[in-house]
Amino acid sequence: MDLELSEEQTAVRRLAEDFVRREVTPYAAAWDRAESVDRAIVKKLGALGFLGLTVPEEYGGSGGDHLAYCLVTEELGRGDSSVRGIVSVSLGLVAKTIAAWGDETQKRAWLPRLTSGDALGCFGLTEPGTGSDAANLATRAVRQGGGDGGADGDWVINGSKMFITNGTWADVVLLFARTGDTPGHRGISAFLVPADTPGLTRRPVHGKLGLRGQATAELVLQDVRVPAGALLGPEGKGFAVAMSALAKGRMSVAAGCVGIAQAALDAAVGYAREREQFGRPIAAHQLVQELISDIAVDVEAARLLTWRVADLVDRGEEFATAASQAKLFASEAAVRCAGNALQVFGGYGYIDEYPVGKLLRDARVMTLYEGTSQIQKLIIGRALTGVSAF
Repeated sequence: MDLELSEEQTAVRRLAEDFVRREVTPYAAAWDRAESVDRAIVKKLGALGFLGLTVPEEYGGSGGDHLAYCLVTEELGRGDSSVRGIVSVSLGLVAKTIAAWGDETQKRAWLPRLTSGDALGCFGLTEPGTGSDAANLATRAVRQGGGDGGADGDWVINGSKMFITNGTWADVVLLFARTGDTPGHRGISAFLVPADTPGLTRRPVHGKLGLRGQATAELVLQDVRVPAGALLGPEGKGFAVAMSALAKGRMSVAAGCVGIAQAALDAAVGYAREREQFGRPIAAHQLVQELISDIAVDVEAARLLTWRVADLVDRGEEFATAASQAKLFASEAAVRCAGNALQVFGGYGYIDEYPVGKLLRDARVMTLYEGTSQIQKLIIGRALTGVSAF
């Protein structure tokens, strides 16, 4: 792997850095207090091609490789993880999955809208009773109509989903439901459900510890009817669809965590140079330097782990275990980095006039979603030993 960025990757990184400096950072604290990002940001992300990275240009995407995608995701996470989440979910989990598993009709219907920012997607996997145990989800889709109920019949879906990022903003839900009587992952299928379909209710989730500006929702489906063409990928292969999306999604989360950690480093260094105690800047005190150096090492290690995943993806090699390693380390590192930065700030870090408290709150959820740290350890351990812990 060549660790020197190409001219194109450098240009994309600078574009993202400039965008975040102008359009995100000045408003992040206000969005956090209001518990809502300004929705106008979506079209701006689309106009710069950030919602179409790695998606083929023939479907409205902006192309590029996965390292460029990680660079953009890092910069967005550095500015506001709530904005990063919009891209990670709508592009990373939904649009990329449609590009990988969808038929031509599905790609033409959704990808140009998703990549331009004219539409957003959300990922409907987690349920009130199934988080880590996603294979045992309870939402059910039953085929009806089509004469004798054959392959051309509609699907009627009932169930609920919880903690769905972009849930109240999304135009399409990549929804996972049980379509067979077989327990576990073999009976799950994936569907593309327009969010305005009758019977689909969306309830906002407020009062979150972090990612407060991000639109998060509970989805309730009561006799939601979709046509046979809404099935994404083969019937019964929905769990494979979900896991393939989450493997790359963990790379995106890791990149966003690098952004949080980098923001913590920037804030800690800047404050340590300005703040004086005992007659000199606190940056001159060795234990403050220790805190900052610990942050810096975590940033670089997390970044290199994430870049390794992107390199494996772009070379077409197996990357799932590396993605779990990057997600595990980067998410835990982001919490450490934000905590150390808050320690540098002292009491001032505890009020939202300064950014480090928000960084710590945003970092904490990264160890939970798209597979908790404990689930990542199980995945890594199983890959290394060949023995399942389940």
